Amino acid sequence: MPDTPDMHKALFMELTMMLSSSAMQYLGKIINPMTGKTELNLEAAQATIDMIEMISVKTKGNLDKDEDRLLKTTLTGLKMNYVETASTPPAKTDKAEKPATTTDKPAEPAAAETKDATPETDDKAPKFHKSYS
Repeated sequence: MPDTPDMHKALFMELTMMLSSSAMQYLGKIINPMTGKTELNLEAAQATIDMIEMISVKTKGNLDKDEDRLLKTTLTGLKMNYVETASTPPAKTDKAEKPATTTDKPAEPAAAETKDATPETDDKAPKFHKSYS
């Protein structure tokens, strides 16, 4: 398979969207396909957003307008979702959440009760170097 600018553009966009999907999964906005549940992990979400931002900084001036717009809109959307999720206290429920279907609304970040989720509290700041709020 030859290396072409079009192939590189497609791979760059796919990488950006893959990282974005991972961040949304960590924010509890989409279902983890391995567990069938939504899970909240703010530290992993922030690390993934930081990786996308690093890519944006390192590729500045080397992207076409479509690639640049994709990075900017992806980062803006992820940061807004991060702030929304981090500022919303997890819901306390006794029953397990049912997995969302394609016709259901996006999952709420209340899935912090899952076994693998890392609960966050207002008095505990993320361990990373910055906050998006």
